[in-house]
Amino acid sequence: MNRRPNDYARPDRHTRAAKAAGYPARSIFKLEEIHKRYRLFKAGQRVLDLGAAPGSWSLYASQCVGPSGRVLAVDLSEITDALPPNVLARQLDVFGAERAVLAEFGPYDVVLSDMAPRTSGNKVRDQALSYELCQRALAVADELAAAGSHFVAKQFMSAEFGELKRAIASRYAECRVVRPEATRSQSSEVFLVGLGRKNLETPAKP
Repeated sequence: MNRRPNDYARPDRHTRAAKAAGYPARSIFKLEEIHKRYRLFKAGQRVLDLGAAPGSWSLYASQCVGPSGRVLAVDLSEITDALPPNVLARQLDVFGAERAVLAEFGPYDVVLSDMAPRTSGNKVRDQALSYELCQRALAVADELAAAGSHFVAKQFMSAEFGELKRAIASRYAECRVVRPEATRSQSSEVFLVGLGRKNLETPAKP
C-alpha cells in the first residue's frame, strides 16, 4: 500500500533557507509574509511573542522594531538560541503565567501567537487544544494590547474556526485569514490576523 509522503520528515527549502539566514526555524518565513502583507511592525514597538521557541519570530520581530523596541518571548520550552538585547525570554506556561510577568513590556503594539499543542495524532483533540491556545492568546491581548495594535494567532482548522474569527473581528478593525506560502502541504494550520485593535479598553502600563 502506497503512503502519502511525509514532508515533515526531512528539511525542505524553507528550512535550509532559514538556517542559512541565521534563524532557528522555517516559521520565520510565515511571519515575514504576514508582515510584508500588513506591515505589523514599526521601529520602537513593543511585541509579545507567545509560543516563541525556538526563537525565529522573536528574532525577526526584534529586527523590525529595532533597538528602541522590546520583545517579550514566552514559551513552555527554553529558548536556547542567542537573542538580541531587546528580547527578553521567559520560560513559562501561558495559562498559569501571572499578569505582571506577561505585562513586562506592555501595553503591546503587536501580540503574536505561534502556539500549537503537542500533536497526539487525534485530529479532533489536537484541533480542540489549538482552539484553546488561540482563545488564551486572545484573552492575553484583551488584557495587554494597546488600542490600534495588531494580533496574529495560529490555529488548526476546525469547526470552531468561525467562532474565533468572529471574536477577533469584534475586537479589531480588520480580520484576515492567511495561509503563508511556507506552510507545509500536510498542515491544517492557518493564521488569523487582527489589524487595528478597537479602543475597547486600553490597558495601563504596569
